[in-house]
Amino acid sequence: MRASLQSSRSPWCRKMPDLFDLPGGELSSAEMPHSFEAEQSVLGSILIQPDSLSAALEYIKPEAFYHEQHRELFRLMVRLFTSGKSEKVDIVVILNEAVRLGIFENSAEGKRYLTALAESVPSAANIDSYARIVAEKYNARSLASVAMDLLKEIRSGTETAQDLLDSAEQRIYDIRQGRDVRGLVPIKDVVVETYMHLGDISGPDRDKYLGAKTGFPELDTVTGGMTNSDLVILAARPGMGKTSFALNLATNVTRRSGRTVAVYSLEMSMEQLVSRMLSTEALVDSHKLRTGRLDSKEWARIAQGADVLSGMNIYLSETTGITVSQMKAQLRRVKNLGMVVIDYLQLMDAPLKSENRVLVISDITRNLKLMAKELNVPVLLLSQLNRGVESRPDKRPMMSDLRESGSIEQDADIIMFLYNDYYYNREKSESPNITECIVAKNRHGETATIKLVWDAQYTRFSAPERGEAPPE
Repeated sequence: MRASLQSSRSPWCRKMPDLFDLPGGELSSAEMPHSFEAEQSVLGSILIQPDSLSAALEYIKPEAFYHEQHRELFRLMVRLFTSGKSEKVDIVVILNEAVRLGIFENSAEGKRYLTALAESVPSAANIDSYARIVAEKYNARSLASVAMDLLKEIRSGTETAQDLLDSAEQRIYDIRQGRDVRGLVPIKDVVVETYMHLGDISGPDRDKYLGAKTGFPELDTVTGGMTNSDLVILAARPGMGKTSFALNLATNVTRRSGRTVAVYSLEMSMEQLVSRMLSTEALVDSHKLRTGRLDSKEWARIAQGADVLSGMNIYLSETTGITVSQMKAQLRRVKNLGMVVIDYLQLMDAPLKSENRVLVISDITRNLKLMAKELNVPVLLLSQLNRGVESRPDKRPMMSDLRESGSIEQDADIIMFLYNDYYYNREKSESPNITECIVAKNRHGETATIKLVWDAQYTRFSAPERGEAPPE
């Protein structure tokens, strides 16, 4: 039976060309890690039990198959599955489609091969085990490919050691994340992933796949929460509470999602950050925390707040002058990463050395957007505003007020501004504690102005409908 499977005359079964032609005993294509039997068992299991395809998709994609004929057969099965007619994944339908696509030279050859596939499966119930073996071999081949590419680059001498290290770390990280390292990907493969994602966000566990909740219902309604791969800009003039708002979002996201939040503070120390978070969590006056004049009840609340904060998945960094590549290298090692907060943009460093600060900032924001996409997490980036705001009668910020804006407007998915009218119009303003969160750009939907209650005593924002507004 095995011999008949391997003796197919189809051009799809020809040996792949050598991937590594470097001297020194590198692997040839025939020696590349693969399991012919596991690939056959996955395909045969699907022929016997079409519903098992969904189990295989949890571990592998078409490119995980080493033999091209197997790869195209699996891709065909997936296409039939995503058409919503999984009951059509049987030998007759697949045979007709495979012959039409040229996977088999003729119907007789295809019928023999597919029949042999179905008969060779020990048990369709073990498709998870077969798929894991295929995935394991694919990862091993990907690692070998990366290693050979690095050897070629080392021998060429055109790259620095640091560039090679960054490249190696990036490519190995891509393999670990299950990303295709081949480059261009057929849209039919992406359709499969999109189909599965739509199933996830429509199912009972939809909250796990939607944007992380910010703790502000109206903001979540407008933006959809902190959505993965988004670059979110939060900007305001000094004194508007943007750092406090960012910390509120960080604690809300980790509290509601259980995922890890990384906070990079390039201006304040970690102790200052934790002091603000303690004030918010324990409801202790932030001024008293700075002076240390606390009574016994406040010490008790501090102890309780410290216990709560210690249980949160929040990581802090106060490294100044950090670059995006350095940040990304650290974040790759964080397990269950859910969001990144950076305070603030203008204090970041960049490899690009230029007297034109706009170009430098543009390079940083572009790379931060790429980082958000690569790590598949939202990145909340704080930014300063130009002083031109102060010279206008209406001092509500606009996107043109972003300091050294450059490509910030283009790179950001969401841009939010904080504005407190009482700060500028103390005599006319009737609501000193109301801060406007102005969503000036929203790539995913509408823009809006959302009212928040600012509690300076506890350095926290809250939603007005909760009735948490402190006395004025």
